[in-house]
Amino acid sequence: MRVLVTGAAGFIGFHVARKLLDRGDEVVGIDNLNDYYDPALKQARLSQLEGHDRFAFVKLDVSDRDRVATLFRERKVERVVHLAAQAGVRYSITNPHAYADSNLLGFLNILEGCRHNAVEHLVYASSSSVYGANEKVPFAESDPVDHPVSFYAATKKANELMAHSYAHLYRLPMTGLRFFTVYGPWGRPDMALFLFTRNILAGEAIDVFNNGDHMRDFTYIDDIAEGVVRTLDHVAAPSDEWDPLSPDPAISSAPYRVYNIGNNKPVRLLDFIAAIEKATGKKAIMNMLPMQKGDVEATYADIDALSRAVDFRPDTPIDEGIEAFVSWYRDYYGV
Repeated sequence: MRVLVTGAAGFIGFHVARKLLDRGDEVVGIDNLNDYYDPALKQARLSQLEGHDRFAFVKLDVSDRDRVATLFRERKVERVVHLAAQAGVRYSITNPHAYADSNLLGFLNILEGCRHNAVEHLVYASSSSVYGANEKVPFAESDPVDHPVSFYAATKKANELMAHSYAHLYRLPMTGLRFFTVYGPWGRPDMALFLFTRNILAGEAIDVFNNGDHMRDFTYIDDIAEGVVRTLDHVAAPSDEWDPLSPDPAISSAPYRVYNIGNNKPVRLLDFIAAIEKATGKKAIMNMLPMQKGDVEATYADIDALSRAVDFRPDTPIDEGIEAFVSWYRDYYGV
């Protein structure tokens, strides 16, 4: 297939693009290469992809309506994996307009590109953050998600609603994946594993919010990439179980689905830090802090629906995943 991967220089986009290339697909990757974090890391990821003769890269911001429309017309992609977004819960508190531009306007431009160019299937990134103030665990796709606690989460819920409207109006197959705390080699420098590893190796203190009592469903990047590709191959279809008198938000009479993708094994933050200590061989200096605004106490994915649909369950143990990240980090930064 010819697949458009947006955010191809990003953490998840890079791994998904590489997996598609390795199995023989043709990939058109786009990214705006912004400076939300070190652009050199994005360029290094891209350099890993540009050695493939079936990979083409276009520097492009998804919020640029005209250029996105031109790209779809010219490249004639068959399927789309939309991963470009302004990420991060905490950054959305100080820079909400960046999220509106990328996550709302940018997503609309991708939807329009799919609509006008007969795209067979759009798989897009949602987030576990949509569960917001929910306290029932594990989080299931059928749970209501009407109480986001960050603007980032609100934009991701908006993406699901926007996708459903296009699936209903134009019968475009749409699948949203709610990612649960993705980690692993080539990860983002603003995420906990990267920050903790860097500071622990440097002998500097790490900020531990909520006194380390957070529970997170940490999901290894290779599992995420596998789930994305399998979902891309499993084109969304209308559900026979849809009941308009008792609507399930994860299914529809339109070709629309939403799935959780997580490890289904929440880990306490202090245990996560202990695994980093083991992998680095160094003890962490911890600066214990209260809960940050926009954070939630716990995330925990019910992945039964994903397992039934694509016969896959993420299962990489946390110790194994962290060891792989620390090995990559030491090699990449020479420490």
